[in-house]
Amino acid sequence: MTALVTGTWWMTHRRLAALLRNPAVLAMTLMQPMIWLFLFGELFGKVAELPGFGGRSYLDYIVPGVVIMNAVSLNSFAGMATMDEIERGTLDRFLVTPVRRSALVNAGVIEQALSTAFQSLVIILLGLAAGADYPGGLTGLAVLVAAAVLIGVVLAALSNTLALLVRDRNTIIGLNVMLLLPLTFLSSAFMAKDLMPSWIRHVATANPVSWALDSARAALSDDPDWGSAAAHGSPLLALTMVTVALATHSVRSYQKSR
Repeated sequence: MTALVTGTWWMTHRRLAALLRNPAVLAMTLMQPMIWLFLFGELFGKVAELPGFGGRSYLDYIVPGVVIMNAVSLNSFAGMATMDEIERGTLDRFLVTPVRRSALVNAGVIEQALSTAFQSLVIILLGLAAGADYPGGLTGLAVLVAAAVLIGVVLAALSNTLALLVRDRNTIIGLNVMLLLPLTFLSSAFMAKDLMPSWIRHVATANPVSWALDSARAALSDDPDWGSAAAHGSPLLALTMVTVALATHSVRSYQKSR
């Protein structure tokens, strides 16, 4: 256990140091969610007046959607960093050291989690500046950030698994582009489920992105529904653990193939 913690610490420190040397990356990736927040918030503001929407302002509704959508977009291409390490030979050098394979995966998970949490907080503050209301208070916002981190880790782990297995940038890019919009728009990110066509509503119910959104919105409501938040958050947490374990197994499979 001590070796795992120590290895995770040093691998995480290495990743965060590289990230802090280029903070412009985080700032640039915030441009897209800012456009979603302010453009969609204004463009579709009247949607909140439709019967069945729930009576809240569309800005209040869309902030969690933008937070989760940003987490999905930010983490879907995490495998590209893994491809960089494979191509430079960095990963191969780490694999001949005593560092645990799970420590390599944990470091990536922690880096993505911290990046996602930071950007989620920035989006929340931007929403607050634009006039969004968060009835669930700090506890509800904490659940929103946690949900964003979990769905982000799921996508990052899957992206890294894909990079380790196929080792081809075009495949990673193509698959992510193919899945990104369906994952987002076949969820409750921008439209209440009661207003969706029946088939989209059924797909959204089984979509992990909706699990994150439903958990966060249940915690952010005027009267937080903690039972619903837990019911949607539990399978998301289980899926996170499965995908991280899959990424760890993929590192070992990659090592055996060298």
